[in-house]
Amino acid sequence: MKTTLSRRTLLKGLTAAPAAGAVFSIPRLAGAAEIQLRYGNNLPLSHPLNIRAKEAADRIAKETDGKVEMLIFPANQLGGDTDMLSQVRGGALTFFTPSSLVIATLVPTAALNAVGFAFKDYAQVWKAMDGPVGKLVRSKIEGSRLYALETMWDNGFRQTTTSGNAITNADGMQGLKIRVPVSPLSVDMFSALGASPTSLQFSEVYSALQTKVVDAQENPLPIIQVAKLYEVQQNCALSNHIWDGYWFIANGRQWSDLKDDVKTIVARAINEAGLQQRQDIATLNAGVQADLEKAGMKFNKVETETFRAKLKTGGFYSKWSKEFGDEAWGALESVVGSLA
Repeated sequence: MKTTLSRRTLLKGLTAAPAAGAVFSIPRLAGAAEIQLRYGNNLPLSHPLNIRAKEAADRIAKETDGKVEMLIFPANQLGGDTDMLSQVRGGALTFFTPSSLVIATLVPTAALNAVGFAFKDYAQVWKAMDGPVGKLVRSKIEGSRLYALETMWDNGFRQTTTSGNAITNADGMQGLKIRVPVSPLSVDMFSALGASPTSLQFSEVYSALQTKVVDAQENPLPIIQVAKLYEVQQNCALSNHIWDGYWFIANGRQWSDLKDDVKTIVARAINEAGLQQRQDIATLNAGVQADLEKAGMKFNKVETETFRAKLKTGGFYSKWSKEFGDEAWGALESVVGSLA
């Protein structure tokens, strides 16, 4: 049964502290489960991803009469992203949901959706990720002892905040000291725009902004809110410069060993839960900007084409088209149009 989550519930989920040692366990409907699926992720218990995963787990238990149980280990209980990626490859975990940039450390093609200013809107995102780009990335993931389910879960578009002048076009990036994730693609993009990017772990962002080690940062709006970055940043440019999401991946051997009828039940429950999670993020984003405005943050739109033009003339697209290769770049451009 579909459930609708309110924005208040979703925001509460993002700000909730993870319960120590918490794990979601599914009530057994017919004695001990014959198959146990272990799923780890890095998000709080009440995050939309975990809420929907719990619903999928309940559904799996019900539709298999309790024979299949999915245990959920949230909030980095089993280690960081690198640890869990290793565990799902080795079989200690059945499932893991890395962002595309995390899985890209193993499967470089997975970073394709993070090419700067590639997507104009969510319509293009889902056309690509449910279509040629997603199909290609899943095929590459399968070459790494893993299996990727069809539906990618949403993390959101990233926006740019500053403590100084509002950024309205690409010229505003010149010399800007900005924090970016530990990602070669992100560093290269902001360098090509004329900024001065610094890679820092997220836990260091607030203090780095507060002490002026950097003057700007970029993240999805809900993260800007829950991390209280509005306290140390005045302006937010709705740049939508990168979209990122979560792949629901499985250990390849464990997935292959499941009977076809079990695979069908598990895949259907997880994929449909992922579609609902996409709606949750849309609901969440719809109100976060208003909340941040009340907290004093000013918003503005940007001249997107000036960024694309600068990345093009600076050789960013031509460089990364070669890095990704003709097949991957062609899949991306088949949806978003010519970039390089």
